[in-house]
Amino acid sequence: MVQAFFYKWLPIVFGCHCRADRSFYFRNEQFPICARCTGELIGIICSPFLFSVYHPNIIYNIILMAPMILDGLIQLSTNYESNNLKRFITGLIFGYALCNIFIISVVFMWNCGYNYGKNF
Repeated sequence: MVQAFFYKWLPIVFGCHCRADRSFYFRNEQFPICARCTGELIGIICSPFLFSVYHPNIIYNIILMAPMILDGLIQLSTNYESNNLKRFITGLIFGYALCNIFIISVVFMWNCGYNYGKNF
């Protein structure tokens, strides 16, 4: 039941192509999302825990997002084909940075609302 849920919704949430040659396998069963999206998912899951220890700023997070963007653009525009390990690592770093930016935004807006409310 849970497996069917993940296999249905993870590709939709991530907008994943689910290509077999770009996916990991466990016990001869393809993951519901590709290697890059798997990395993003793990980065997103790990980010809140790591954020409690270290708060990277927005610029640093944008720099962390660049490798995945560059890898994808280079693959799109040339004959270069990265492997699943590179896709996973760039996705992991991207997911971590993306979630950090989200957390920073939420904290910023929370503080804005809190400070606004203190003025009344």
